[in-house]
Amino acid sequence: MKKNTIIMIGGFIIAASIVFLLMAATPGSSGVELTLKELLATQEHHKDDFVTVEGLLIEDSIKWDAKKIELKFDVKDNDGNLMHVIHHGTKPDNFSEGVITILQGAPTKKNTFAAETVKTRCPSKYEGKDMKEYDPETHKDKLNQTLKEK
Repeated sequence: MKKNTIIMIGGFIIAASIVFLLMAATPGSSGVELTLKELLATQEHHKDDFVTVEGLLIEDSIKWDAKKIELKFDVKDNDGNLMHVIHHGTKPDNFSEGVITILQGAPTKKNTFAAETVKTRCPSKYEGKDMKEYDPETHKDKLNQTLKEK
């Protein structure tokens, strides 16, 4: 074979390997994002998929086993759909009533989800009550006044 042909074949093999490694290293990018209602209705079809789903945490359902590092809890949506979650890993810091959980993993048996990752977000916690009456002009005036004093 010619030297150019060997170099082209080698370059193709290297490029294909890089693409394969990138795809294998990012399972979330090839996953499916569903609502809780959609997941519960079609969980048989998604048993082999990497699924992202959100739900509102039900605080009374939290069961934390520190010896096994296992977290079990239930989440619900606005329509009242309920799903049981099992996570083998640490419990998030702000894991309490009213927190929205973002789960990544796969459904197992009926209405049960094996979460590889559990993330939380609580928008109401970070929004001040006074933000409804926020006036950006007042903020600019106070900032300008502070800068003049310096």
